[in-house]
Amino acid sequence: MFPRGSLMNRPQLGAHMSTAGGVPMAIQRAQASDCEALQIFTKNSNQWKSPPLSDQNIREFRRRSTGMGVIVSHASYLINLASPDRDLRQRSVSALQDELFRADQLFLDGVVLHPGAYTTSTEADGLNRIAEGVAYVQSRQEGISKLLLEHTAGQGTMLGHRFEHLQTLIEQIENPSRVAICLDTCHLVAAGYDIISESGYEKVFKEFDEILGFKRLSLFHLNDSKKPLGSRIDRHDNIGSGFLGTAPFRRILKDPRFRHLPMVLETPKSGPGKPRSTKADPQDLKNLALLRELRDT
Repeated sequence: MFPRGSLMNRPQLGAHMSTAGGVPMAIQRAQASDCEALQIFTKNSNQWKSPPLSDQNIREFRRRSTGMGVIVSHASYLINLASPDRDLRQRSVSALQDELFRADQLFLDGVVLHPGAYTTSTEADGLNRIAEGVAYVQSRQEGISKLLLEHTAGQGTMLGHRFEHLQTLIEQIENPSRVAICLDTCHLVAAGYDIISESGYEKVFKEFDEILGFKRLSLFHLNDSKKPLGSRIDRHDNIGSGFLGTAPFRRILKDPRFRHLPMVLETPKSGPGKPRSTKADPQDLKNLALLRELRDT
């Protein structure tokens, strides 16, 4: 749980926003969409190295984010702590260190991380490598940003698609108090967790609480799914346009167990548009308006 979210009596709704033009621009884009929470990339998500954040961008981001709710970053998609390839794993550890350092520079609440894929090895070995990598990074982290392990869709050999995977990681990590969980609604359905039906919803979250505990849950990614239950394929869709429909989102938004949590969209944008525009994306506005209606009525 994040301090900035714990005093809320309803979920904070927001979206992932582009940092094109500099990280402070993401705050303007979030404000244009009336976001109460925000997720960003602090560097190019498809490159290993990026220029350091400038002092001016850091100061401006901190200034503009005053009054904003929970803000997290999403780690690079290149990071794979579970890989049996030593060079890739070392690069992944270094990249995660940089992600957490950047988050601390910007006073972010946490960094969302996909656990990784075990590729040619085994689940058990992959989980051990993730725990070792996280422990190494934590031992050298000077800041306070939490690491949010994201539940995954389970494509290929990706780990984290079972609650038990996340439980194993938390049990093996030396400092579990610095680790929390991010649940993605699309990933849950893709991984075979039926939150679509009312009975399935209750069963899934009962299981989550028994295995991980709600105190570990710090963030929701709200996404519909273009693929059906159990597909193990990660394809996000706009709210109400995919296999989830609107009912699961209404349940989550009105569930008293989650009323203090930030919830951010990772749904498709309207199009490329102008790279540095700070205008609200029409599709974000549509998705957020629907979520607010489901939450507030």
